[in-house]
Formats: sequence, C-alpha cells, structure tokens
Amino acid sequence: MTEPIIHCASFTIEPVPPYDFHLTADYATHFTGRYLWEFYEDGMYRCVLDIDGTLVVAAVRSEGTVNSPRLEVELSGPTLGETILIEARRKIEWIFQTNVDLAPFYRMTDADPFLKPLAESHRGFHVPQGPSVFEGLVSAILGQQISGQVARTLRALLMESYGESITVDGVTYYAFPHPEVLAAAGVEGLRDKKNSGRKSEYIAGIAEKLASGEIDLEGLYDKTDDEVIETLTALRGVGIWSAHWLLVRTLGRPDGFPHGDLALQKTLGDVANGGVRMTGEEALEYSLRWSPFRTYATSYIFGAIRSGRQSDLPQQD
Repeated sequence: MTEPIIHCASFTIEPVPPYDFHLTADYATHFTGRYLWEFYEDGMYRCVLDIDGTLVVAAVRSEGTVNSPRLEVELSGPTLGETILIEARRKIEWIFQTNVDLAPFYRMTDADPFLKPLAESHRGFHVPQGPSVFEGLVSAILGQQISGQVARTLRALLMESYGESITVDGVTYYAFPHPEVLAAAGVEGLRDKKNSGRKSEYIAGIAEKLASGEIDLEGLYDKTDDEVIETLTALRGVGIWSAHWLLVRTLGRPDGFPHGDLALQKTLGDVANGGVRMTGEEALEYSLRWSPFRTYATSYIFGAIRSGRQSDLPQQD
C-alpha cells in the first residue's frame, strides 16, 4: 500500500506573557517523555491532532523567552487546507492555553505566603488541556483508582487498538478512538484491552450515548462549572473526582479542585497539615483560600512534584 504524501505548513503563536513553554510541555507529557500520541524531547513537543477525521502532526517549539514568548508550529499531514490550518491553530492554542492571562492568579499569590514561592519558581507555567471532552472523560475513567502510569498504559493500548494513525518521519502517532468505534467494540472489546469489566461498561455506555446523539459532551464548553458537574455525574461511572479533573485538564476552568484525589490529599497533608493526609472535606475547605484560581494552585503543586522539584514546594510555618 502506497503511503500518502505528507505536506507541511507552519505558523507562529505569541502567547500572553509570562509563558514558560518548557514547564507547560513537560506537564502535558507527565515529565516522562514519549507516548503513542505525543512526546516532548529536546525542546520539541509533538502530537497528533484529529481535525474532523483528518490526522495531522503538530511539532511545537519555543523560539522566545518567558517574558517575550513565541511558539513556532510546524504541521505535517496528507492535506493542509485553510480550514485545517485554522482549526490546528485553535487546538494548539487551547492545548497550551496560550491566550490565558495569569496576571490575576499571580496577584493572588503575591498575598499568599504559601503559594508565592511556588508561583515565582514556576512563573509562566500554564495548565495544558486535552483536545476533547470525550477523550478527557474516558482518560479520567481509565485513571480511576489506579496509578497514573498504569492509566497511561491502558490508554495507549486503547488508542493502538482502536485509534487511527499517521506516520511522519518514521514515527507513528495514534489518535484517540472515536465514540462510534468504542461503541462498536463494546464491553468485551474493551475488556480484551485489559480494562476492568466495570470500566469497560462505563466507557462503552458513554460511547454509545455519544454515537446515538443522546448526549453532547463537547457542548459542555459552554456550560457553567456546576452544570458541567451535574451533567457528567449523571453518567454511569462518572463521579465528582472525574468531573473536577475534566474542569482542570480539559475544559480550561480556573477553579477546578478534585478534592477527592488521594494524591492531592496526601500532598496537601505533607505541605500544610504536618504530614497527615487531609480528608477530602479538609482539602476542600483549605482550598477555598485559593478560589477562584484553585486549578492553578493545585497544578503548580503537582508540577513541582512531577518534575522532581519538591524543594520548591512551600511549607507551612
């Protein structure tokens, strides 16, 4: 079979300063490098974008500074018409949150002795976002009650088995499976990919509702936080934990706070409760001092931990 001809195009994005591309791209790839769908190596972030069924690979690098940021983006794909270029730019700007102004958050941290040192050491870090609500929701379900690394392994297997792919420069990238494909795979098909029976039922059920038009997850971008949580938790298998993670890592909301997350409870306990893990309610109450910027506060804490910079974490007096 003849490989399709790959075309290339490029454009520049100028994020709202301050903007630290390295910290943001590292966080997007969990500080561990290469996956089937994205990786960040030697200052270059690469990912596959699914634009209305057409796959393109985006390569993003920084050519600016934190205070004068500029990102260079090169696209590679079988077709790169104007519509695809416009949508690719929109997706990259969304994933990297280049239009977000962090100044209000930093003004809040200036008055918070707990967060101020962390905000200073991670200045310009933006919270990267997933490309679609369906992908974010399925990834959240896969991550329920297991480690992040195991969840990413399950996601990779799902994408390799059911996602479409594109090869650029000898590297094959896999896109996230469409709802129709996972609905057709059904519970047994998902179980065959090492998912538990319960999670397979949840994912297949949501995929079927999307494929039939019964629900519209992408419409959640236009809903309030409370409406998002109400809609998501009405779905079988989706609880508060998953809904809040979607607010934080998919819907770009500044005040998401997954207080049911055990890692978050432990981290807050370590840095603000004498080493004793907080309960969910204690974590939620403690977080209110950071509202309406809890997404950034918690992501900065996790960013320090994931990058091995625990010494940057503030400590309670």
